[in-house]
Amino acid sequence: MRNAIPEAESSQIAKTMTRVQQRSNNAPDGSHYRSEIDGVVESEWAGLVDRFQDANIYQTWSYGAIRWGEKHLSHLVLRRNDEVVAIAQLRIIRFSVFRSGVAYLRWGPLCHLRGREFEPEILHRMAVALHEEYVRKRGLFLRVLPNAFVGSQRAELFQSTFSQRAAAPWEPGGTERTFLLDLTPSLEELRKNLDQKWRNQLNRAEKNGLSIQEGTEAEDFQAFTRIYRSMRSRKKFDTTVDVDEFACIQKRLPGTQRMKIMNCMQQGTPVAGIVCSAMGDSAIYLLGATGENGLNAKGTYLLQWTMIKWLKENGFHYYDLGGIDPEGNPGVYHFKRGLSGQDVSRIGQLNLCENFVSSVLMQAGDFVRRRRQGSPAGRPAQDLSGACGAKPAGIPQ
Repeated sequence: MRNAIPEAESSQIAKTMTRVQQRSNNAPDGSHYRSEIDGVVESEWAGLVDRFQDANIYQTWSYGAIRWGEKHLSHLVLRRNDEVVAIAQLRIIRFSVFRSGVAYLRWGPLCHLRGREFEPEILHRMAVALHEEYVRKRGLFLRVLPNAFVGSQRAELFQSTFSQRAAAPWEPGGTERTFLLDLTPSLEELRKNLDQKWRNQLNRAEKNGLSIQEGTEAEDFQAFTRIYRSMRSRKKFDTTVDVDEFACIQKRLPGTQRMKIMNCMQQGTPVAGIVCSAMGDSAIYLLGATGENGLNAKGTYLLQWTMIKWLKENGFHYYDLGGIDPEGNPGVYHFKRGLSGQDVSRIGQLNLCENFVSSVLMQAGDFVRRRRQGSPAGRPAQDLSGACGAKPAGIPQ
C-alpha cells in the first residue's frame, strides 16, 4: 500500500492534474506509447529519475526549481503500455512577442532504463513527443543539449533522431570538452594508470597525516563552502558558480540524489574539498576548493583518489571530471589529465523550431551573447539554461 500523501503535496497534485495532457500513438510492433505533460509532482519525479541509467543532476526537480524557478519547469513523461520508458525536464522561457519562446532540455531526455539495453525506438518516440508538445503545439524554439560524446553510438542516435524532426538541417552547437574516466578496471589498474607525477603527489598526500570526511548533509556542504570562500578571497577570481545555490539544491534533493561531499582534514581543520554528483551509472565532478594548507599537503590528490574509490565501490561506471580548458586554465587541465581519463567532447546542441518569431529572436539572442563573450562569429552559442558544471570544476570559473 502506498503511503498517504502529505497535505501540501496533495494540494500540488490537484494543481498539476489540471494541466495534464496526454498524447497517444502506436508503434509498428503493437506497443502503445502515451506522453503525459506536467502531470507529476516533485516526489514522483524523483522516483522516476532513479529508474534511469542516464540520470543526472540537471534532470532533477530540485536543480530545476532552485536554478531556474519552479514556474519555468515543464515535465514530459513517456509511457509504453503504461510503463514509464523516458522522461524529460525542460526550462521554459516565454518571449513577450506573440506566441514565442524557448524550451531548454539539458542532459536529457532520460531514456535508458536501468538494467536494460538502450532502445533507439524509445528515443525516437521521445523526440516525437518533445517536438509535438514544445515545437508544434507551443511554438517554442527547442534546444536539446544531450549528455552524449562525439563518436559514440549514443551521440549518433541523438543526432540522427532529432535531425529527423528538425525543420532545418541540424547544426552542431558549442561542445563541452572533458576527461571521462572509465571506472570498470580494478583499483590497482586505475592507480597504475595514473600519470607518474600525479601518482607521486598522491603518495606524498597519503604520508601527510590527512583524513577525509565524507557526507551529504548541510554541515558537510557548509564545511566545503568555507574552504571555497577562503579560496575565492585569496585568488580574487570572477565566477558564474553560486556555491550557495548548490547548497540550496543539496537541501532539496532527495537522499538518493544528493551530491557527495568530501572534505580533506588536516589536524581537524578542513583544508580542501570536492563536490560530486553521482547518479545513474555515472558521476560528475562539480565543485572543488583548496585552502593554502591544502595546497601544501596535496589534499586534492587524496580527495580525488578517495572519490574514485567510493564511486567504484558503489557501482558507478564512469567519472566525468567536469570540463577542461587547456588554454584558459592549463593548471587544472594538467591535473585532470593526470588521472588518465579519455579526452572527449559532448555533441553540440540540437535545435528544433517551426515558429518564425521564436527562431528569429533566438538567433538574435545567440548573436548578442557571442558578441558579449567575444566569441568568433562562427562559434556556436553556449547553453543559456544556466547549467553549472560545464566549465572546469574546482577552479576559478
